[in-house]
Order: sequence, then structure tokens, then C-alpha cells
Amino acid sequence: MQGPFDAILFDLLSGLLDSWSLWNRVAGDTESGRLWRLRYLEICYGAGEYRPWKSLVAKSATEVGLPESKATELFSTWHQLQPWPEVHDVLPKLGVRKLGVVTNCSDPFALQAAGRVGVPLSVMVSAERAGAYKPHPKPYRLALSELDTPPQRVLFVAGSPSDIQGASEVGMPVYWHNRLGLACASSKQPEGESNDLRSLRDWVRSR
Repeated sequence: MQGPFDAILFDLLSGLLDSWSLWNRVAGDTESGRLWRLRYLEICYGAGEYRPWKSLVAKSATEVGLPESKATELFSTWHQLQPWPEVHDVLPKLGVRKLGVVTNCSDPFALQAAGRVGVPLSVMVSAERAGAYKPHPKPYRLALSELDTPPQRVLFVAGSPSDIQGASEVGMPVYWHNRLGLACASSKQPEGESNDLRSLRDWVRSR
């Protein structure tokens, strides 16, 4: 029997990859890294039309009291991004024809990060390629167009709260992989939520 979804799109840097640990390591400690990462998310999600991604990473560092050189260090260690431990086991078992990612990165860094997932992806949409940062509808709509699939048949797995609003507003059902236990400030609510992708697998199978 066919399931409810033909494809699943993921937020890349929180939904599939543990970017938080890399930010913490570069910042020098967990608290500084968390503050930097949260400010980065605020700036990106509030940016709207695309602006150079590297400048937003640097801006977020200086605004939380870190030297701008930390951004350069982050870029140079980007290849060290790691997927969450269960990613390689869970993604092939989700029972859909296509998997993809939508991420608030420049194209080269998005491609490099997507390569760290370790499974084939049908679609990879960066903010740069879409011309806007999530939760602007452009990145989500570009991914849906390239999947050639109606939004109601595509599950979006959010990694950050703003993705819940953005993906919902273009018609996709949303599941929140809330790994860090963040508060949801969205007026929209996800259809499911957990802090582990194994729970996503079980949730999809139960639909």
C-alpha cells in the first residue's frame, strides 16, 4: 500500500547534520557556540532575499562577542560536519522514492554539507540558488518544483522552528526533528516532533 508521502525534504544543518557541535568546537565552548548558532539562525531566518552567506555567519559571530576570525575558522573546518548517528540507518528505511534537502547556505557550502549525509539525494536547494533564505517560500517552492511532486505529498522535516512556519505555508506537512529541545515560536504546529530520527521513521510508518 502506498504511504502518504512520495518524498521527504530535510533541513540540512540541524535536521540531518550535527552542525551545533562544529559551531561549539570552533567557538571554544558549548555556551559560546550555542549563542553564536542561535544568533546565526535568527539572522538567516530574518534575512529574506539572499545576501552573501559568509557575511551573515561573520555578523552573527561578532554580535555575540566572538572575533570575526571564528567565522573563517568555521568555513575551513566545514568538511568536518557529521550526520546525526542514526542518519545512515534511518534514511534508506523511510519508504519514499525521493529524499532532498533545503538549506540556508551558499551553494558551495551546501553541496559540501549535503555530501556529508552519505545517502543519495534527489534535490539539494541552497538559499543562494533559490535567491532567498528560509522561511521565505522561494527555497521550499524550488525544491517542490524539482521534485515535481504536490506539496501535500512531500513531508518536510524541520530542524529549526522557523522551518515549521515556512514549510507549512507552502502546503507541506511538517515533522520537527527537535534535537536541541528548542522552543517553538511558530504559529503553526508540526504534525509530529521528536529528538531522534528513529522516531521519525516510526512516525512515517504509522501514517
